[in-house]
Amino acid sequence: MSTENETTTEVQNSNPLSSFGVTPTLFMFQLVNFAIIACIIWFLILKPLTKKMAERAKLIDESLDNAKKIQENLQKSEQKYQEKIDAAKAEAGGIIEKAGREAGQMGDEMKVKAKKEIETLIEQAKKNIRSERDEMVADVRKAGADLVVAALEKILTEKIDDKKDRSLIEEMIKKI
Repeated sequence: MSTENETTTEVQNSNPLSSFGVTPTLFMFQLVNFAIIACIIWFLILKPLTKKMAERAKLIDESLDNAKKIQENLQKSEQKYQEKIDAAKAEAGGIIEKAGREAGQMGDEMKVKAKKEIETLIEQAKKNIRSERDEMVADVRKAGADLVVAALEKILTEKIDDKKDRSLIEEMIKKI
């Protein structure tokens, strides 16, 4: 037994790993086992995982590119919208300005028309006043003539013939 212990101690002394219980044959089996497990992990887990991660990275890049395109389209749309709003505001301002000018012109036209109507009414009133004055003068003359005739009849007590009567009346009217 001592020879066995001696050989074991010699083997253990010759290899520093043997103090940990690792022998060269065991190490070879463990190395082969590790290589097989590493290959299995690589081909069954890591390779599909890296492939999926690459696909996912590509999908994320495409999504970012699409998001940038959408952002650019949104900015273009907002710019077009703002341009249309500005154009509509300018057009509305033009319409309001045009309506203001037209309203001013209509106001001026209405003022001129009102002045003409007022002038026409004043002329008509003057004509009415002249005709009423002429009628009143004629009425006053007739009343004066009647008064003169009545006064003369009383003074003369008898009536003169119509011809003399008329000439006397006209003469008296001219004096009045």
